[in-house]
Amino acid sequence: MPRKPKAKPVDLPTIPAELLEQFGNGPMTADAINAATLALKKALIERALGGEMSHHLGYPPGAAKPGAVTNQRNGSGAKTVLTEDGPIRIEVPRDRDGSFEPLLIPKHERRFTGFDDKIVAMYARGMTVREIQGFLKEQYGTEVSPDFISSVTDEVMAEVTAWQARPLEPMYPVVFFDALRVKIREDAVVRNKAICLALGILPDGTRDILGLWIEGTEGAKFWMKVFNDLKTRGVHDILVAVTDGLKGMPEALAAVFPATTLQTCIVHLIRNSLDYASWKDRRGLAAVIRPIYTAPSAEAAQAELDAFANGPWGQRFPTVSAAWRNAWDRVIPFFAFPPAVPKVIYTTDEIHKLHRSGLCSFSTFAPPATESRHCPIGGVLLMTGRRL
Repeated sequence: MPRKPKAKPVDLPTIPAELLEQFGNGPMTADAINAATLALKKALIERALGGEMSHHLGYPPGAAKPGAVTNQRNGSGAKTVLTEDGPIRIEVPRDRDGSFEPLLIPKHERRFTGFDDKIVAMYARGMTVREIQGFLKEQYGTEVSPDFISSVTDEVMAEVTAWQARPLEPMYPVVFFDALRVKIREDAVVRNKAICLALGILPDGTRDILGLWIEGTEGAKFWMKVFNDLKTRGVHDILVAVTDGLKGMPEALAAVFPATTLQTCIVHLIRNSLDYASWKDRRGLAAVIRPIYTAPSAEAAQAELDAFANGPWGQRFPTVSAAWRNAWDRVIPFFAFPPAVPKVIYTTDEIHKLHRSGLCSFSTFAPPATESRHCPIGGVLLMTGRRL
């Protein structure tokens, strides 16, 4: 019987020895990651409150005060509110005669829950003005007037539009991409839509939500729109894109960012492997596939995969080894990096942490977080000669 020809090896970046010392600090904590989405919520809440103040006074900021109006803006006061993702310190606008009573977060109210997921969704490119108005009406209730909702919507749209169009960095060492299903009310009907979230990591370890895009279906056309949007806003290169088998994404990524390495989310591959086993076998199966993704090199990982496939567990679950082999070219890129780097780049659970407040519900199978606030990937840029 003729032997099956060996697959062509994937070209992986080499790492100069002098760079290895830059990789020892581990990823940022979950709290630091969560700060990215809290910043979005703070900005949108403050713009909505500004819209309330404009409606209360009868004129927008910067405009001449109407002759019949005696009241005016009088700065702002700081207030800390508790959201589902943690505390946010916001600036609440004040008026001269003290008659302004904010409705989104009333005076003396410290808890602000049930709106976090909608705030994040409002930043997604593709959300219509009508959908955003629907979110605001639902939050404020029926007692407010159409003019009030219009004033708040104008401010929210100004914030959202500016955020969507803001310039980005020319180079991101790692960007996580994921598409999560959400329920959005549209024309009195609740529909399922996909929100794509791109989370970039800068060389200094800073996390930045690059953008959110909403679309009814995923596919190459949708991902081309996402990548072209990033390029239009200044992104010239992405070293590693971490994703989980999203339909049409590899083709679109190769067309717009041809030098980018596509890395499969290992955690999702593990979960998919365990789906083939019964509950009583999952612990054992998880233990025998662990040496594959914790191997020190691509060659060692290949040997562990072969050992699994030829062993008793592999004979019982041939579909598991087949799934790993089918994804192998997108599994092994992270083996070229030092041990600290895979903990940063091998799972899109980074994105799931940003959505845990209610956009979607996911279980977590992520590597342990460290207490370091430094990113171990700063020196990776030099591996391929690509620069900021």
